[in-house]
Amino acid sequence: MNIIFFVIVLTAFLFAAGRQLVGGPQAGDVEPIQALSQSVVDSAGGAVELAIGLIGIMTLFLGLMKVAEKGGLLDVVSRLLRPVMIRLFPDVPPDHPAMGAMILNMSANALGLGNAATPFGIRAMQELDGLNAEKGTATNAMALFLAINTSSITLLPTGVIALRAAAGSADPAGILPTTLFATIGSTVVGVCAAKLYQRFSAPPPATLPTAGPAKQAGGRDEDMEFLAQSPEPEDHGDMLAAASTGYPMWVSLAAMCCVVFLIPLAIVYGSIVSPWIIPALVVGFLFYGIIRGVRVYEVFVEGAKEGFQVAVKIIPYLVAILVAVGMFRASGALETMVGLLGPWTSKIGLPAQALPMALLRPLSGSGAYGVLASIINDPAIGPDTYTGYLVSTLQGSTETTFYVLAVYFGAVQVRRVRHTMAAALTADAAGIMFAVLACTLFLGLQ
Repeated sequence: MNIIFFVIVLTAFLFAAGRQLVGGPQAGDVEPIQALSQSVVDSAGGAVELAIGLIGIMTLFLGLMKVAEKGGLLDVVSRLLRPVMIRLFPDVPPDHPAMGAMILNMSANALGLGNAATPFGIRAMQELDGLNAEKGTATNAMALFLAINTSSITLLPTGVIALRAAAGSADPAGILPTTLFATIGSTVVGVCAAKLYQRFSAPPPATLPTAGPAKQAGGRDEDMEFLAQSPEPEDHGDMLAAASTGYPMWVSLAAMCCVVFLIPLAIVYGSIVSPWIIPALVVGFLFYGIIRGVRVYEVFVEGAKEGFQVAVKIIPYLVAILVAVGMFRASGALETMVGLLGPWTSKIGLPAQALPMALLRPLSGSGAYGVLASIINDPAIGPDTYTGYLVSTLQGSTETTFYVLAVYFGAVQVRRVRHTMAAALTADAAGIMFAVLACTLFLGLQ
């Protein structure tokens, strides 16, 4: 991200300087360097204003998700996933702690609980490493788990919905069907890629037949600190125990069919249902918490505090990336790039304005978040155009692959990743293609 940030800023400066020295401003136009300077100031101020406007929406959604989490919704989803997980991971004993941790990680990702997903993912990698006969080398189960984690099916992309609402979208939740379609497609491709690539990768030694917890090969690093500071650590034992039992297979299949059925339902009745989604989420999660005996007000406030902290913490990232993107746009470099690449990429449904988002997403979540914010807040684009829907879907349907690999493998000191990166990047590419397909077919805005 350091190189990307520097390259964007340097390119903008050199491009504006070249225009200033070679061509000069036309009569009545602002000088390129002066426009660049004004863009730095305006973009920095706009980033803070955007973050302040985002605080309310973010606190609302994280407060609601905390109520759902306390009410046991995560346990319900994990029980639904377990029968499928046992078949996907034949190398992992069904009652091993790794299975429960992986299920909880995927359940948290599906519900948009990113803060809960990461510690569960690190725990899963630790437990999988306990089955690893060759420390430092990724097993097939590790590679498949991270491929699924990269492409994880997303039911509620709450963060993107919040950002679209803050940008003034008339239909903030309109990305639900496109994100669901794209993540289903990328997950299927990711699983198939991991299973296929493992045949061409050097086979790892047989896994150890142990059900004990993983032994940490190295010392406590920054990622393990994150695990120790994860929310509600005292509840992890109970949640892992709940994930060790699942519903019958037919229940899981029925639930998956219902999820897939939501896609055509959202397409056909999307314009009617969309205005109801956000109010229904508010009432539904609170009602679910009341039924489950949750003190909804106190728990909501607890989750809302986390939302406030998240919104404040992203201000530096937003300032950095929005200033860089603002300079790139003001220098005229973006306009030139759009003019050169637009006629080619638009033929496959990927506008040149969305290319930075597609390329940056696997590298940096905060950087991609800032690019998304700059695109949907651009008056020439906005959140409700084809490009606005596409970049919103890309944010929800792809993952920060290199960050995930670094964090999860770093937690267990794995350096030989085998086919993991290839499978994860294949899932990312599939997510981009399915996002383009979903926005083209479902929205008809291209």
